[in-house]
Amino acid sequence: MSNLISLPIILPLLAGIIVAFFANKLPLARTMSKVFALINLAVTGFILYQIYQNGPIVLETGDWAAPYGIILVGDMLSITLAFTTNIVAVACVFYASRSLTEQQESYYFYSFFFLLITGVSGAFITGDIFNLFVFFEVLLMASYGLIVLGNGRAQLRESMKYVLINLFSSMIFVTTVSFLYSVVGTLNMAHIAERVQEVDQQGILTTIGILLFFVFATKAAIFPLYYWLPHSYSVPNPVVSALFGALLTKVGIYSILRVFTLIFAWEADLTHTLFIYLAAFTMLFGVIGALSTNNIKLIIAYNIIPAVGFMMMGIGVFTETSISGTVYYLIHDMVIKGALFLLVGVIAYAAGTSDLRKINGLIHHYPVLGWFFFIATLVLAGIPPFSGFIGKLLLIQGALGQEEIMIVIIALITSLLILFSMIRIFIQGFWGEKKELAHPERRQAANRMTWPIGLLLSISVLLGVGAEWFYPSVEWIGEYLMNPQIYIDSVLKE
Repeated sequence: MSNLISLPIILPLLAGIIVAFFANKLPLARTMSKVFALINLAVTGFILYQIYQNGPIVLETGDWAAPYGIILVGDMLSITLAFTTNIVAVACVFYASRSLTEQQESYYFYSFFFLLITGVSGAFITGDIFNLFVFFEVLLMASYGLIVLGNGRAQLRESMKYVLINLFSSMIFVTTVSFLYSVVGTLNMAHIAERVQEVDQQGILTTIGILLFFVFATKAAIFPLYYWLPHSYSVPNPVVSALFGALLTKVGIYSILRVFTLIFAWEADLTHTLFIYLAAFTMLFGVIGALSTNNIKLIIAYNIIPAVGFMMMGIGVFTETSISGTVYYLIHDMVIKGALFLLVGVIAYAAGTSDLRKINGLIHHYPVLGWFFFIATLVLAGIPPFSGFIGKLLLIQGALGQEEIMIVIIALITSLLILFSMIRIFIQGFWGEKKELAHPERRQAANRMTWPIGLLLSISVLLGVGAEWFYPSVEWIGEYLMNPQIYIDSVLKE
């Protein structure tokens, strides 16, 4: 049974290798990719069910017992995020053939796509901090291949920025892991969590914690390390932007959530107070960026940043309720950001531009697209009864319980500004008099691109209106993260 937990990593890796042999036979590559994505989703869903019924699954590779061997840990947090990753992947793979040119597809898009899913899933499931670095590199290598698909000066410029900033943070990551190993003598995260309680060199451990936070904050685009993200995520093809916006920053948030609830939780008064301040600045600067531009792709890209701030708010408050809110908001944001990037991709394709000032009256020609975008706007802004509201409600309840009034006020103001930044796309881009389409020949293709988005929107709505079904599991994850001894005991079997 324990071998099951390796499948979310092995299946997309094998899929990426297999479809590479059919890069020039696009109809076959597309069909195979869709089948592989659906199989991976089904398998991950089955593993989620098994863990929900029977508890965490720990795989000791090569029969080397923890902490000596490499381990994979499937708990409710990691497998839920892996399952959500595969939901986004299914929507994207069905959207991709309608969004990409045949030339872009033939440049091994589907291989890079599955390699990215391998890296993201591996980062969620690994129980070893060095292998967390390895899976970071796997997903980053895949993202390098995806971000350069296309042409144009802007894409080349942003690709170079993206590659350089991630190379720099990766160098710091592997160096910090080596420092950590020299202090505690292990790389197993459960074992590290035990050892840090026994080590006298608390000053060095604090420095290591700060360095790890710097690395993860760069990946997650936390203030002031978010500057590279908006343009880098807005210039690629929309399906690539959707994968990046839905998944990559969430790996950084997951890493902070895991490491700072399991390993570096002994100085919560210091570290988590800092997290609250950073959350506030991340919310405000992100939403200001969204309000400052008329590029609809940039508006969505900037709105990634305040969402990261909301998740950091929950980690900073550091109660079971706020951590549950972070987990709920994390799942919600993975789904809705994927949907929004795909939506603005369709809007830009249909209108022939991503400049909001040049888009008007689209709802007369694309009513389904218009109402899909309106629903996505309400979900993102946290309007009840949608999933964004449930996550924010938990975060605010946790903060009020700790009397963190200022961060609550900033969160509420940010939510209103997010709604304003999004609703102006709907009002200006969809409302207005009926006009002749600039590209009427694109109408049928644009309508076909809309339907994979329906999957993600349906799940977003279900996460909100069906919160009573999902919240007990998320609440249990919050309790689990606040009691790290459960994780330690399940891995080390003590």
